[in-house]
Amino acid sequence: MLPLTSALPGALAALLRDAPLSPGKVSFAWRAAVGPALERETSVRLIDGTLVVDAASRLWAREVTRSSPIILKRLQLLLGSETVIAISVRRRD
Repeated sequence: MLPLTSALPGALAALLRDAPLSPGKVSFAWRAAVGPALERETSVRLIDGTLVVDAASRLWAREVTRSSPIILKRLQLLLGSETVIAISVRRRD
């Protein structure tokens, strides 16, 4: 028997994919993909398949850039492989 936590990512992905694409849906998927600490230090918006990430500092921008292959896979699982095809990171400072 598998623990409940192993079923949650699949269930969350199924719920998100069925919902209409909106800024709120993208923000929710971002938080689920990166966690609350990184989500607090960034803001995101989806433009033509590219997730534009504005990071609060150079340090956070570097962290998102370094982790972007993993984050992209998580977002594609949550939102669908065609929804987010790239991540672009910018600094706010």
